[in-house]
Amino acid sequence: MRTLAIGDIHGGLRGLIQLMEIAKVSKDDTLIFVGDYVDGWSESAQVIQYLMELSKTNTCIFIKGNHDVWCEDWLRTGEGEPVWLAHGGQETVESYASLSEAEKKQHLYFFDAMDLYHIDDDNRLFIHAGFTSMHGVEKEYNFRNFYFDRTLWEMAITMDNSIKKDSELYPNRLKQYFEIYIGHTPTINFYKDKPMNAINVWNIDTGAAFTGKLSAIDIHTKEIFQSETLQDLYPSEQGRNKS
Repeated sequence: MRTLAIGDIHGGLRGLIQLMEIAKVSKDDTLIFVGDYVDGWSESAQVIQYLMELSKTNTCIFIKGNHDVWCEDWLRTGEGEPVWLAHGGQETVESYASLSEAEKKQHLYFFDAMDLYHIDDDNRLFIHAGFTSMHGVEKEYNFRNFYFDRTLWEMAITMDNSIKKDSELYPNRLKQYFEIYIGHTPTINFYKDKPMNAINVWNIDTGAAFTGKLSAIDIHTKEIFQSETLQDLYPSEQGRNKS
């Protein structure tokens, strides 16, 4: 029995299916997705349908990302934010063209039921982007930080590794949890094509929306599994490279 944390998918169903095969996912595995299932490649609606089916065979935890918030709003109101449509949302709208209104409503329920974060029994935090409260997510003053914040990762990646956890220089934010798993900020921005670890933060968004791969990590052994680059799996598309 494993627990796998899975990075941002961004409409790349082919990458997701390939990742499941490469990781040899069985029904005994727990799967924690850190958000951004949609926007980018052409199969966003199909990714959601796949995940809904997957949740019937596996224990799945779905964290909500900022792109998921935008898509949920569109499904609810029929109106898409201009910033969303310009950053992968238009491809998502097109992917829903073949779905019935009843199917769209089921997807809306699925988005609505997503968690903003998850804390496991070993005090690991799983969240899409980050948080700013020094006291942890329960004390966060603005829940939008859960899916938009980048300061948590910026802080972790610039920290001096020689600073010990019992030092007063060690950020209180990081002291709250044994480990923190995030997406949102692609590791390819830092010229890394695999999940990155900084202090006790693991960034598992390896840029599948752009020129990277879709990644999963076994949270206990830290074994990494990856699809091919999504560009290679969708050779006639641009993903979010054009946005």
